[in-house]
Amino acid sequence: MSINLQDWIQEADLANMQKAMTTGECTSEALVLAYIERIHKYNPLINAVLEINPDALEIARNLDLERNKTGCRGPLHGIPILLKDNIDTHDRLHTSAGSIALAESFAPEDAFVAAKLRAAGAVLLGKANMTEWSNFMSNRMPAGYSSRGGYVLNPYGPGKLFVSGSSSGSAAAVAANLAAAAIGTETAGSIIGPASQHFLVGIKPTVGLASRRGIIPISISQDTPGPISKTVTDAAILLGAIVGLDENDRATWTSPHRIFHDYTTYLDRDFLHKARIGIPRQYYRSLDEERLSIMESAIHVLREQGATVIDPVDLHMEQHSWNNDVICYEFKTGLNRYLSKLNSDMPVHSLQDLIAYNQKHAASALKFGQDNLIRSEQNALNEATYQLKRQEYNHPAVTQGIDYVLDQHGLDALMLPGDIDGMYIAARLGYPLITVPAGYSAKGTIDADGDSTQGPFGVVFSGKAFSEPTLIRIAYSFEQATLFRRSSHMG
Repeated sequence: MSINLQDWIQEADLANMQKAMTTGECTSEALVLAYIERIHKYNPLINAVLEINPDALEIARNLDLERNKTGCRGPLHGIPILLKDNIDTHDRLHTSAGSIALAESFAPEDAFVAAKLRAAGAVLLGKANMTEWSNFMSNRMPAGYSSRGGYVLNPYGPGKLFVSGSSSGSAAAVAANLAAAAIGTETAGSIIGPASQHFLVGIKPTVGLASRRGIIPISISQDTPGPISKTVTDAAILLGAIVGLDENDRATWTSPHRIFHDYTTYLDRDFLHKARIGIPRQYYRSLDEERLSIMESAIHVLREQGATVIDPVDLHMEQHSWNNDVICYEFKTGLNRYLSKLNSDMPVHSLQDLIAYNQKHAASALKFGQDNLIRSEQNALNEATYQLKRQEYNHPAVTQGIDYVLDQHGLDALMLPGDIDGMYIAARLGYPLITVPAGYSAKGTIDADGDSTQGPFGVVFSGKAFSEPTLIRIAYSFEQATLFRRSSHMG
């Protein structure tokens, strides 16, 4: 071994890991062991990883043998990847959505994305902690908390800095170099928010680009898995590995001709000089002075790189407007379907069972209540009323939102701050987002939930459905012009 793995893996990207395995400088087994050692050493400080795959080393050994015998499967061969704890794996890893009610639950089969990663040669290293039930359990639950795993902490300032969104464990683990990369899920901001707050790249794909089969759901119309990584290149590699048509997820049926299995072809360093990007100032108004300065600097970078910047542009609709009836209906329907398929020895097989279990184990399960679970169980919409309300919910976003403003000004994308406010319109429509590191706020403020907003901060590029190629071009060009990312120095 000619490299010191414990030092080297701290900021190594996927291409360099693959090169090192190809040249024999390291093996997948050595990589996995190095990450496991880091997890044992540093995870107690941040609670980002719930459990390590007990078969990870054996899987890595077999992949090393395969590499020597028949060659490399591709860019993920032998690479250790973490999955958010709401993504099923049919192995000795549990899938619990962070809930103690499912702490002993083993999935009956791999989720679509887990199976795709295995086929690509990735080592599923373990499960990442998350906000319990993807933060749809209680309005009082802080980001990053689960009854099974405790609080996820941000490695840039454990206990001081905001972790954001329910994929917080996936982001914190990658930022602390406890895995090469991770897969999160997003309903509204749960990939993009954590990636932004951890100086990472996150891609929330268009709903329908990657199947949701085998993922514990919130919203059938908004949920999607997506990559969290240290670079745009790594995120593009991961995105290509997890997308695809799935006969069991209707959302993927409309996307076969818009799926690309190699998004690295869109890594265009010079794309900004021909891009047109809009600045929706309504999402900049709540920023503190330092973060507004970060955004103004990012706008300056766009112009400096030759982009045409239209500032301001207006989206003629309210910022949030979650429709609780629609989301609660989808959550209840989807969760009941998921829970009903669990092994018979599990204590819950419906949302009603889950609520009762939590009440019975209130001391450990209900630290922050379960008002959203109860509200969803009480939701009485029928299918016809739900469809009508969903249409009403989406109509303003379609007619006054992203498509409207992009077409009005001939734009390629919008640039938003890396907090969650600007992500709701894209969430409602199932549209893609990508975030890239943009700066570090040294002072910060305290938000409405009492969380510090100082620390890493990203910009977010938003586009139309299936505009991932364009967003990747823009994000990569911005990343290469700035190279803002810096290590958390954990270790």
